[in-house]
Amino acid sequence: MKILVAEDEPILLRIIEMRLKKDGHEVIVSVDGREALAKIEEEAPDLIIADIMMPFASGLEIVGIVKKTTRTPVIILSALEQEGVVLEAFQLGADDYITKPFSLNELSVRVKRFAMGSVPHHH
Repeated sequence: MKILVAEDEPILLRIIEMRLKKDGHEVIVSVDGREALAKIEEEAPDLIIADIMMPFASGLEIVGIVKKTTRTPVIILSALEQEGVVLEAFQLGADDYITKPFSLNELSVRVKRFAMGSVPHHH
């Protein structure tokens, strides 16, 4: 599966990339929202994992833009344990939500659900 990971913290981005590659996925990385949106358009990933707090475009903006034109699943990463942000992410069409810090095993399992196509697409 081709996965785009947008995360502005370089160490975390590298760790996520390495884990997903180990799981057999093709991984595209971006360090800010603007780069992420450009790469989403170019690469048409099967899954997007986006951090909420990023320069230029937030994870919420990315969800909003992506879901207007595609049914690509989006997993949001956030250090914010704020219910309002979670609700906003889901209202915009996010498919899943992981709060930092998270285990790589948890990330791996959640990604696998999308790879298996067991997650219903919302219209």
